[in-house]
Amino acid sequence: MNSAGVSDTSSLERMIRQDRLIVAFGLLAVIALSWIYLVTESAGMRSMLSEAEMHAAMGMAEMQSWPRELVALFVMWAVMMVGMMLPSAAPLILLILGVYRRRDDRHTRLNSVLFVSAYLLAWTLFSLAAASGQIALHRAALLSAAMVAKSGMLTAAILILAGVYQLLPMKNACLAHCRSPLSFLTEHWREGPAGALRMGLLHGLFCVGCCWALMALLFVAGVMNLLWVAAIAVFVLLEKLWRQGLLVGRIAGVLLIAWGTYQFVHAI
Repeated sequence: MNSAGVSDTSSLERMIRQDRLIVAFGLLAVIALSWIYLVTESAGMRSMLSEAEMHAAMGMAEMQSWPRELVALFVMWAVMMVGMMLPSAAPLILLILGVYRRRDDRHTRLNSVLFVSAYLLAWTLFSLAAASGQIALHRAALLSAAMVAKSGMLTAAILILAGVYQLLPMKNACLAHCRSPLSFLTEHWREGPAGALRMGLLHGLFCVGCCWALMALLFVAGVMNLLWVAAIAVFVLLEKLWRQGLLVGRIAGVLLIAWGTYQFVHAI
């Protein structure tokens, strides 16, 4: 390779490193802001649901507050999903940024932003479903003001469901896409901004398919129990990125089933 070729290669690698550094700092900033929001809003959310529970006990109508409650819970879930899921998606985001740059794509950074936005869209849709489910459980008096399941049967059902799902082929298929960013890009690569949106949404859907049952565990521990939120986020990170992640996930599944069975026996 001549000196011009070496110079072009080194210039390209410098650009890739620079892009990745910028995006990495951007992701860290977004994740940090998400967690700051969760810490500051956790008390407010408990207060809001406690007030709603008091109104229900007094026989007061709650229908007027339903839209406001849904919006508040939806925002909480959406921000929580950003803080929990972006860390495990970071390797693929940084990889796709380098691929765009190496392909001399004119819209490298735009396509990367579109990919991330579409990825988060999948979790935003999940957040809407989770917030709606939370309101339904609260209206049915199955969820306390601390956003914890009050029914032993409900707790057992959630634990057993999450545990069983950890062992199902569907979980493993979705997890395989999340654990192998290079394979995902090889199989699902599409050019241009539309391709970035498609890939981001598809990866987000695989990610939701992989982790939705784990998020349901928050109804057992408390939706705004930040220690549990952090613990699940770390578990997701290990399951997707650690070499022994598959084994950890299966062990967790067995333990969740055992815990759920214990709760079921004591709820009878």
